Amino acid sequence: MNDAHLQPIAVRIKEACRLTGIGRSKFYELIASGHIEVVKVGAMTLVPVDGLRKLIDGARRGRVT
Repeated sequence: MNDAHLQPIAVRIKEACRLTGIGRSKFYELIASGHIEVVKVGAMTLVPVDGLRKLIDGARRGRVT
């Protein structure tokens, strides 16, 4: 399989903030409120990319504040 076709299934919080344009503080608020799912792998916190898409889709429909 060619690496150029691989899409990440999860990213670190810094990259998730960059991808969505959401600031770090607001991002952590959304995690705490359950709007964003995170996965802990050892000391690393990962954000599933499909969860980011769901968050943005929900915000478009007015379901996230």
